[in-house]
Amino acid sequence: MTTKSNPLRKAFSMVEVLAAVSIIGIIAFLAIPNIIAIKKDSERNLAISRAEAVNMAIVSYIQSNGKSAVAPGWTSLTDQQRFTLLIPYLAFAPALLTDFVPGGYTMTLPPSLTSLTKSVLTDTSAAATIAY
Repeated sequence: MTTKSNPLRKAFSMVEVLAAVSIIGIIAFLAIPNIIAIKKDSERNLAISRAEAVNMAIVSYIQSNGKSAVAPGWTSLTDQQRFTLLIPYLAFAPALLTDFVPGGYTMTLPPSLTSLTKSVLTDTSAAATIAY
């Protein structure tokens, strides 16, 4: 006994559509946590990269102007004022330090230039300092 396919059938059945939608949903369910983790890791890497760029800008600033000339005035400045001094030594530098550091992170510039130390990078969501 042979069966002929209906020549009028030109659409998917409801079961086929539901099966396709459920497969797409399962794939999305498995992929979304990985995408979120990748985004978080990339933001962390960007924050670290920007902190390292600021550290290099501090070294360039000291080399250009002389340590004895810049160290005394550095301690009385705020982080934003210090960042403003470093803008010419950064490849990408908006006017505000908060715009330079990715969201969810804060950066504190070294309080003194007499002993050269790194900028402090903090993850505000975990309230933890990032070692880099």
